[in-house]
Amino acid sequence: MEQAGELLAAFLDSVVGIAIHCFELIGVFIIICAGVRGLVQYVRRDQSVRLQLAQGMALGLEFKLGSEILRTVVVRELSEVALVAAIIAVRAALTFLIHWEIKIEEGGRRREEADDKCAAGHQPGDTGHPGPGA
Repeated sequence: MEQAGELLAAFLDSVVGIAIHCFELIGVFIIICAGVRGLVQYVRRDQSVRLQLAQGMALGLEFKLGSEILRTVVVRELSEVALVAAIIAVRAALTFLIHWEIKIEEGGRRREEADDKCAAGHQPGDTGHPGPGA
């Protein structure tokens, strides 16, 4: 019975190890793609470059954070738990800050679009009020 438990633990370690590496790889790939796309948008002077780059980094960090959470399954010592907890805290803080910046960028973009629509809807001399007899 003890041998079956050891076999199951070894299997879990293998599966979790593979999943950790997959999540890390996906996160790195997403961050690299977001950086390249951000560079292209910057060269083209696209106004949404900051928003797109922040969204890509946030998604990549979410995958990296997932790998750290999986890593907690296979830690064996208290020092490893402290290290993983510190990494999770830093990545969670970065993710929070990036999401906060995304909200600010989206809010500013919505205000700009609303201002543009408002300006396009009014002609010079138009007060926005119907004239007499209207």
